[in-house]
Amino acid sequence: MSSRSRSPVFVCAVVVAAALGLVGCAPVTAPIRSSSATPEAADTPTPTPTPTPSGFDKTALPIDDPASIWVVVNKVRPLEPSTYVPADLITTPVPHLNPPGLRSEAASAMAAMFATAKAEGAGGMQLQSASRSYGVQVKVYNGYVSSVGEDGADAQSARPGYSEHQTGLAADISAVPLTCALAACFGQTPQGLWLAANAYRFGFLLRYPADKTAITGYMYEPWHFRYIGVPLATEMHATGVTTLEEFFGLPPAPDYAP
Repeated sequence: MSSRSRSPVFVCAVVVAAALGLVGCAPVTAPIRSSSATPEAADTPTPTPTPTPSGFDKTALPIDDPASIWVVVNKVRPLEPSTYVPADLITTPVPHLNPPGLRSEAASAMAAMFATAKAEGAGGMQLQSASRSYGVQVKVYNGYVSSVGEDGADAQSARPGYSEHQTGLAADISAVPLTCALAACFGQTPQGLWLAANAYRFGFLLRYPADKTAITGYMYEPWHFRYIGVPLATEMHATGVTTLEEFFGLPPAPDYAP
């Protein structure tokens, strides 16, 4: 996992792996309608909507529909229904450690990204974790709670019904051979560095940057990439906006509602 042999991330990996047979650990409020610990709320910056550049339409796809590739899911924007299941999950044709289901569009983009990374010298990659159902997320989240408590769990794992993995658009990526899996040091591996610089070319966003915990509500996860499509990913890369919350002018989501 990382050199921090007793860190919460390592401990949760053991608990979750034992409970689910998974390798590693995966890291209410206005619902989404179907058509590092977090800082104190008082210190939370408020995102401001970025101006719409000429030619890019921020309203082209909905951000509230769980079936939309632009859906924004966070601690104040749960999925509705909470047990949502994507209709077009397929097996992603890439090396994997756990079930590699992703939505069809995301799976194709992931396969192309892995092939290009290897061709460009970044080394091999594999899917550590992909789509997870509501029921699986219950087990994952409870595993974190058992090992690091609710506050620790909330910093690194979504509660059931609030997880991007449930959309079929999010993937945790690790290196081949396995090194720095689900740990901050993955960001400094050849694979992690390549992904941070190039994932947008294939429609993926590094969803939880190191400097945006107060916005996203999650610790730095250089392994967690969310498919949003090439147009949006390219626009965010070009404008330097690194979170969906800031791009769409949404409130920060550092904590769940009491």
